[in-house]
Amino acid sequence: MRKNRPKYKQIIDAAVVVIAQHGYHQAQVSKIAKQAGVADGTIYLYFKNKEDILISLFEEKMQLFIEKVSEYIAGDLSPSEKLLKMIENHFKVLAADHHLAVVTQLELRQTNLDLRLKINSVLKEYLTLVDQIIREGMEKGEFDSGLDVRLVRQMIFGTVDETVTTWVMNKEKYDLVSLAAPVHQLIINGCGKKTAV
Repeated sequence: MRKNRPKYKQIIDAAVVVIAQHGYHQAQVSKIAKQAGVADGTIYLYFKNKEDILISLFEEKMQLFIEKVSEYIAGDLSPSEKLLKMIENHFKVLAADHHLAVVTQLELRQTNLDLRLKINSVLKEYLTLVDQIIREGMEKGEFDSGLDVRLVRQMIFGTVDETVTTWVMNKEKYDLVSLAAPVHQLIINGCGKKTAV
């Protein structure tokens, strides 16, 4: 597997920096190679083209989110606590890596439709984990049993995603991770059991 080859991660990490600094369209393979400390031709031993680098980068980094959230879901936490951990993890990963935050929040959105469809297919696994938390919350009576899982998932991911985008657009001037609890509270309030009128 190419992912286990020594320079793969080096090139991925270099691509994150170059795309964040120059934008996807201006991020030539030669710049990525220079940042990675490899010859231009070496890139093509691992990737077909720049688009393949971007998709691979997203797959690789998304895996970090998925692994962490999977741990929380398997743990002995309530659905609400799992959701909080998921939001905190999402914010922590991006707050700790400025370049990755710029790439995920700004650059991935400027790509062509074909590329966005490929990115969305990578995102599906993460969203499936969100669905699991929602369904568990509904089954355990923590969330309203009449919720539309798809709509709630969109609300959760959209809120988390927009919170990070706003933070990036504001030059990361405030503590993103500190917003996890209030964002979680807003979502939980929206998912909560219906009260009698």
